[in-house]
Amino acid sequence: MNRGREFFVFAKNAAANIARGGASSIVALLVPPFLTRSMSPDAFGAWSLVLQMGAYVGYFDFGIQTALARFVAHSTERGDLEYRNRVASSAFAILSVCGGMALLAIVALTVLLPDLFHQLHGSLLKDSRIALLVVGGTLAVCLPSSTFSSLFVGLQRNEIPAAMISVPRLAGAVLIVLAVRLGGGLPAMAMVMAAVNLSSFLLQYLAYRRWITSLKISFALVSRSVVRELVSYCFSLTVWSLSLLLVTGLDVAIVGAYRFGDVAYYAVAATLVTFFTGLFGAVYGALGAPAAVLHAREDRPGLARMVASTTRIGMLLLLVTGVPMIFWARPLLRLWVGADYANHASPILQMLLIANILRICVSPYIIAMISTGAQRHIILVPLLEGVVNLVSSVIGGYYLGAIGVAFGTLIGAGVSVCGHIFYTMRRNTAIDLRISSYVWSSLLRPLLCAMPIIALSLSWPALSRVVPGLISPLLAALTSVVCLYLLWSFALTSVERQKLGSRLKLG
Repeated sequence: MNRGREFFVFAKNAAANIARGGASSIVALLVPPFLTRSMSPDAFGAWSLVLQMGAYVGYFDFGIQTALARFVAHSTERGDLEYRNRVASSAFAILSVCGGMALLAIVALTVLLPDLFHQLHGSLLKDSRIALLVVGGTLAVCLPSSTFSSLFVGLQRNEIPAAMISVPRLAGAVLIVLAVRLGGGLPAMAMVMAAVNLSSFLLQYLAYRRWITSLKISFALVSRSVVRELVSYCFSLTVWSLSLLLVTGLDVAIVGAYRFGDVAYYAVAATLVTFFTGLFGAVYGALGAPAAVLHAREDRPGLARMVASTTRIGMLLLLVTGVPMIFWARPLLRLWVGADYANHASPILQMLLIANILRICVSPYIIAMISTGAQRHIILVPLLEGVVNLVSSVIGGYYLGAIGVAFGTLIGAGVSVCGHIFYTMRRNTAIDLRISSYVWSSLLRPLLCAMPIIALSLSWPALSRVVPGLISPLLAALTSVVCLYLLWSFALTSVERQKLGSRLKLG
């Protein structure tokens, strides 16, 4: 009975997380086609900059949300409600201070906007300043409200914050499109975003007052020892957050600093890539619990087999989904946001997709390390990736514009993969992994199977000018079939083929 209850709770929370992520995905995919067809590229680029800089507020969380959910779950299980109140109150106090710091940062960015983006001027500069102050300011003010969503997550009531966040977000997307269609500019769009943020804050607070009556948040309950405990726990998470900022949080801004006219094109490519990586983040996220169980059993060989197998299958999925997106980047973008964006953004999208396939191909190993409590041992490589990514993107942006920034991301991704293989794995004892076997069977074999379609993709522009029109699609289809056959027969092990075949009712 208890196992049935645990499975129900897990399934319910997983569904809530998917619904919450699905709302973000819907907004990310459906709003840009309306905006790109209703706004000039410069206006859409300015809005993309506002959104990215406003999102910097989220980095001032420093991992407190994750830590609070974990401590609330732990203290609730032990029945220590007094400690739970101190943790919640201390987290709310920390996030209130962080919100103040974030607000100062947004004000500073607003003041420095013309110095950071020299090509942003006139009425567009004025509108961008207003929009950034409104969007970023409300996000900073609402930062402490993440305490309430973390409480629900810690109490395994994920469906409540999912609804409180998703519904306003979807409504806001509709209102933004409506505001643009009615002739509203960046300030009007920002006011809609502010209303969405504030309504979400209010709904989360009301939900907390309605459903968590046994938990009290008060500044009188703030504890120095608990603050120190939270800060200590969040150290590694903060490093990861900083690395993520350097990898993905500055790219649009760097493009804007050197080639403001390219911002809109880079932004649409980055949006598709974020959707792509988000899907795999959701898939890989399910590995945490099984890895923790194997670690608790001290089954290092079993953990290594799980990492190797999930990496191999994940690599197959990355190639099966990512390579067609690379191959059909231009027609995909043309259908989504129009011909002008497709012509300028397709090379950027292709470069970013390749980079992110590299970045996330070893995610099962990283998640397994975190599940074994060894996250402090793998923070050096993400930090190094972030620094290399930033330096390469700045140099590439200066000389090549948007495509140079994307190339910087590719260089950083290469550093990440090589760093984990040649540095982190060699110093890790938590997972009994043979590195040479892992690299060959889980990474290189799937990649070799995809080489025919990759080669065809690289040669397609020249080939399409030589080969007659009807032959080209047939050649692409034949190459795809060959790659799928190789992936099934060569990349997968016989055991994996049997398992997958039985689930697909093929074997």
